[in-house]
Order: sequence, then C-alpha cells, then structure tokens
Amino acid sequence: MQALVIVAHGSHLNPDASTPTYDHADTIRETGVFDEVRTGFWKEEPSFREVLRTVESDEVYVVPLFISEGYFTEEVIPRELRLDGWDLDEWDSDGTSATHATFEATDVGKTVHYCGPVGTHDAMSDVIVRRAESVTGDPDVGPGFALAVVGHGTERNENSAKAVHLHADRIADMDRFEEVKALFMDEDPEIDDVTEFFETTDVVVVPLFVADGYHTQEDIPEDMGLTDDYRTGWETPAEVDGHRIWYAGAVGTEALTADVVIERAADAGADVGSAIEDVRRRTGEATPDTEAGAGD
Repeated sequence: MQALVIVAHGSHLNPDASTPTYDHADTIRETGVFDEVRTGFWKEEPSFREVLRTVESDEVYVVPLFISEGYFTEEVIPRELRLDGWDLDEWDSDGTSATHATFEATDVGKTVHYCGPVGTHDAMSDVIVRRAESVTGDPDVGPGFALAVVGHGTERNENSAKAVHLHADRIADMDRFEEVKALFMDEDPEIDDVTEFFETTDVVVVPLFVADGYHTQEDIPEDMGLTDDYRTGWETPAEVDGHRIWYAGAVGTEALTADVVIERAADAGADVGSAIEDVRRRTGEATPDTEAGAGD
C-alpha cells in the first residue's frame, strides 16, 4: 500500500488558507492512484507531528504544498515528522533543485519518501500559465500579453526569490508571452511599480502563493493600484497607468496544482499510473504527450 500526505501551512485566522490543500487532495483521491490521501498542517489539524499516525500504509509519500525551499521544508516538517537521520545534505540542493529523499519514521513504523516543495517543481510553470489562461478566459493567451510572476521576496531567505525567477525564466523561454518578469512584494523589482516594467498594454499578474489571503487579496491589489480599498473589490482587467492588469490571484488555487503534487510523488518513486494525464485532462490542461509544456 502507498499513501500520499500533503503538508501545508494552514492558518488559525484565514479559513481559506487550507482550501487549496483540501481541494487538491480531493482531486488526487478521485484518481484512485493512492490507497490513502491525507493532509497535515502547521497551524491546523491534523498537525505535522500527528499526520503520519492517521495513515495505515507502510510507505508514505510526503509532498509539501509550499512555494520555496527554506525553514519549513528543511527544518520544521522533517523535525515534526520525526524522520530518522534527517540531514540537509541529503537534498544537495541549490535552493530550487531538491527532489526527494527516503527516511524511516520508526516511531510509527513507516518508510517516508520526503519530497521537495511543489513550488520549485518544473511543472509549476504550467500551472502559472494555466492561471493566466483562467483569468483571461483565453486558452491561447500569450501573444499581445505580458506576464508578471509575483513572489513575496525576503532578505531572510534568498530561496524565496529563486522559485519566482526559476518559473519566470522558464516561461520566458517558451516564447509565448511578449514579456515575462519576476516581481516582488518586499524586494526589487517591486510589484508597486508593475506598469513601469512592461511596454505591453495587457499584463497578467500571477502571485506565486499557495492560497489567497492577506497578501494576495489585500496588499498586492492595493500596491498595484487596482483599488484604493481592497474591500470594494476591483475590475478584471483593471486600467492602471495606461495598462490593463489581469490579476489572477494565488497560483496554488489553480486546480492543475494537483498535477504537480502527483509529479513530486512520482519523482520519488510512487506508482501513479495515468494519474498525471488524468488530472491534466480533467483540469483542462493538455497532457505532455499531446502538447509540449513547461513541465516537460
């Protein structure tokens, strides 16, 4: 038997924080590829520390629904899961290249294949593009449009920005959009000045966040000038300094993110059968076999 455990931050204050985690778990559960699909959280129940005790399978694939490598993926989660012999050197990562490592959780008698975060997987580029398609209602969006991939950014963890640059560069290499840039909330180049960075009139803005919350629904819309008060909402697209801004909201709310979770588990050795193709088909994305994409 093989189980999948999706671990995420969650929140005591924002009830929407865990919604994408539950949604993606449901999508994957419907494929029937895992004997069990469970969720665990830092700020909700079941906790990281207890989630393995909810699993019957002896072999468990743990996928962090986080955007970047850092404190939670490299310290908190392995500690709370009590992975015997956890050693950061096992990752051999440059900040975006961690894939997986296998450990024993002897207190619960399980083999745990611990995966890198979904946010640094190549297939997340597909999800960003799909988010642009969703907000514009155009499956062929690209020509005549620019794309801004937005991250939090922080001087405390350089890996926070690496994931954003990774996907911006990969999508730029696709030659689909007129311009592609990485922008940030707390470091340069800043999202406040979004219209200064693009010549293209139509700009799709996709925040590289797992869930919608304070930053994506309050800070970023006001910082970009979509609205003076987030509580009054904003138009999509919104006219700002001669540009049309198509604001997509958090990338992790896109249904195709479930595919990235499965791909992380598959990279770690899980037998996923046709689940990747099934999820892509059901969420409206072409499969890798029928159309080349950023996740190939």
